[in-house]
Amino acid sequence: MVDAVGKVTVSDLGAMKRRGERITMVTAYDYPMAQLVDRSGIDVILVGDSLGMVVLGYKNPLPVTVDDVVHHCRAVVRGAERPLIVADLPFMSYHASVEDAIRNSGRIIQEGGADTVKLEGGRDVTGKVRALVEVGIPVMGHIGLMPQRASAGGKFKAQGRDAEGAASIVADAIALEEAGAYAVVLEFVAAEVTGMITERLSIPTIGIGSGPDCDGQVLILHDILGVYEEGPPFAKRYADLRASILAALEGYRDEVSGGAFPSEEHTLHMDPKEREKLEALLKGRG
Repeated sequence: MVDAVGKVTVSDLGAMKRRGERITMVTAYDYPMAQLVDRSGIDVILVGDSLGMVVLGYKNPLPVTVDDVVHHCRAVVRGAERPLIVADLPFMSYHASVEDAIRNSGRIIQEGGADTVKLEGGRDVTGKVRALVEVGIPVMGHIGLMPQRASAGGKFKAQGRDAEGAASIVADAIALEEAGAYAVVLEFVAAEVTGMITERLSIPTIGIGSGPDCDGQVLILHDILGVYEEGPPFAKRYADLRASILAALEGYRDEVSGGAFPSEEHTLHMDPKEREKLEALLKGRG
């Protein structure tokens, strides 16, 4: 386990893999949730472009901008001191050129306060990964199911179930490590494939819906907490905050409607002598 006091670093994640310790990672998009994640002892916070669906109400991550990521990163960084903060490079923020990748990653690090960036792609993005690493920006890769690409005309489906597709994912993972990525997320990939990748790489693998053989796991915080009625089939719900929040709001509504809130314990009063002075003043002006 990483030192509970010190800031988690990229090097710490590599050391955890070498020691056989599992890495814990969740998303967070705001200050209060980041504070709670920080206190829980989670190793890594991902400010993912999933914020588009989870907190902004979009149907997919494509509308998320660099400005959005910077905005949410700032809030998360203010709330979390210990975890490594990873931020997604959103759709079309790195696709057109190496220059775009460097410029937008630089903004997320400098303005947003993130420690590292994450981008989707395998062998096709290794040039950009190398360029980012060369200017001092740590990069986490993301292969398997890639939500940006799936949203832009692809399909959200399991990856690596056939030998050819699996071999391509393995090749992507190896290429990302060779390009300088310090870790790679494997999303919705067959467990047999993630096991092979984890064995072959010296950098950590972090799975989401990809079985138990990765070096770590990541889930969307709102899925863990049960904020929405439904979540992806690979997410485990550890709480039912939706029911708790609805019950609290309905209780508040009923007490306000019925006059039970605010009660005496929630009410502020003047000092009796000050009230007498106020009444005298108002009477004099009346």
